[in-house]
Amino acid sequence: MQKEKMRALLSGLKGDIGFSAFDPQTGDRLTLNPELPLQAASVIKLFVMAEAFRQREAGEFDFAETVTVREEDHLPSCGALTYLHSPLTLPWGDLVTLMIILSDNTATNLLIDRLGADSINATIDRLGMVGTRLRRKLFQPELARQGIQNTVCAADTERLLLMIHREELISPAASREMLQLLMDQRLNGKMPFYLHSLDIDCAHKTGEDDGITHDVGIIFAERPVFFSFLSEHTDVPEAERALQELALLAIIAPPTNS
Repeated sequence: MQKEKMRALLSGLKGDIGFSAFDPQTGDRLTLNPELPLQAASVIKLFVMAEAFRQREAGEFDFAETVTVREEDHLPSCGALTYLHSPLTLPWGDLVTLMIILSDNTATNLLIDRLGADSINATIDRLGMVGTRLRRKLFQPELARQGIQNTVCAADTERLLLMIHREELISPAASREMLQLLMDQRLNGKMPFYLHSLDIDCAHKTGEDDGITHDVGIIFAERPVFFSFLSEHTDVPEAERALQELALLAIIAPPTNS
């Protein structure tokens, strides 16, 4: 891990930054404001996913049960469902997949309604998260104007990713399924930008909004590195360039004289 170069990149960024890079095999770690709650954007979908698998494991939610997506359910921007015909009937498990690999906002709100915000937050609490909270569904502008925002922090995303990798989140089988969903991520312009050309895989989840850009995940280099970059009130193009470089520097060995 090239810590000095990483610190220099982080120190030059505008806005509020939460960051963690951790190699558990060596104990090497670099953080910046790891417990700072920041607007979650689509990273909150990781915790919706966790509750979906918890309820499935408890027999409370059947991924094979179908749901009908109506035109009035459609939300803008990320995802596929808004651009398909309606009404459209498909299994809940497909909505979980679309929520993660395409960051589908329509799927996310339907899942929040089905799973229950209180249940999602109860699971967040049971997992010991310190800065993560689901306070509203996506695209509720009146609540957003009141300052009601979903939040995450780098310490929480790292903890969740470690639990998935160690097969400790919900169950070993559920952890493996969640890891595969994150490996199947289709939005790969941030953390994997330099890594894919090196044949290094990432399991990750992005998030973005005005002045916000995030990417959190596991970089499967020679040793897995757990990487969380969260930013708010930032210059998004500048932050994304830094994020791409940070992900590369996180897997490069330090100079031999360090």
